Amino acid sequence: MKSVQPMLKKTKTALPEPSRRRKGDGSSASESGRFYYKGNRQKQMRAFVYTVKLGTLTRAAEALFLSQPTVSLQLQALERELGVSLLERRRRRINLTDAGEALYELARPLVEGWENLDRDFHARVKGMQGGRLTIAAGSSTIQYLLPDLVRRYRESFPSVQLQLANVTGKDGLALLRADEADFAVGSMLDVPNDIAWAPVLHYDPMLITPRDHPLAAKERITLEDLSPYGLILPPQRLSTYRLVDLVFQQRQVPYHVAIEVGGWDVIKEYVAMGLGISIVTGICITDADRSRLAVRNMKQYFPQRSYGVVMRKGKFLSAEARAFVDLVRPGLLTHRDYDESGHSER
Repeated sequence: MKSVQPMLKKTKTALPEPSRRRKGDGSSASESGRFYYKGNRQKQMRAFVYTVKLGTLTRAAEALFLSQPTVSLQLQALERELGVSLLERRRRRINLTDAGEALYELARPLVEGWENLDRDFHARVKGMQGGRLTIAAGSSTIQYLLPDLVRRYRESFPSVQLQLANVTGKDGLALLRADEADFAVGSMLDVPNDIAWAPVLHYDPMLITPRDHPLAAKERITLEDLSPYGLILPPQRLSTYRLVDLVFQQRQVPYHVAIEVGGWDVIKEYVAMGLGISIVTGICITDADRSRLAVRNMKQYFPQRSYGVVMRKGKFLSAEARAFVDLVRPGLLTHRDYDESGHSER
């Protein structure tokens, strides 16, 4: 394949200016476009990767600040030059062919590296001096899951300005879609089409009661055994409340909520005071809690809660963000869903 520079030179000499074009000359605007788009492989690859990531020509054109016909021409030139069909266009969606899948795996890291070249270069030269990282997470995640990760991150990258946005699930998704957070860490029950979630840690549901509670001495606890006692749960808008309610409703077991209050520490304190019982996620149970509370695993009735990294599909992560995700689990970003496009729920 010819190099880019000779091709650009051919473009300048082979195409006469309009004022000098002779009658019967075979040159045309379409030929000019063909040589132009063929002559810039980087633009072709950016158009291809953005189209795959974002799912439509329109969204790719908006992200690249180009017109839709321009993006279409770049894709056509790329397919023509490679001699294969890369994309299948079906109504509003774009699907990859087998050849397109192979090219995407090669082109994505190249384009992503080019997009972040300046930032990554300065980060490496300065040891990530002056970078910024914003992570969205809920209160329980910030309190129980992130402290060790944040400590290790600060030891390696002390100059990065780290912001932990304490938000609920819906507000966290809004930050991701507005690019006001690099990614989120937390648990998800429903995953929208434009969001990728890779669970990493899994925790069992736990029943907590005072140590002198009748249920504490019971050998086997059923869901029906909980009915006589008031539950202390987080507010209804949070996923824990919804999950507990769903389990009781599906099994047609009556229950009642005595207190709604936010924060696992508050719930544990109220249970220890004898104000009720609760179903909590194992992430919040500490050794100190086991010394003052009766803790029983309820995984036979309630599902595990999984915590992991949440991000918008097609998001280019900075070097600062990638470094933190690697602390969560090395190689997590090779998960295929992170590179797939998804229809926005906005």
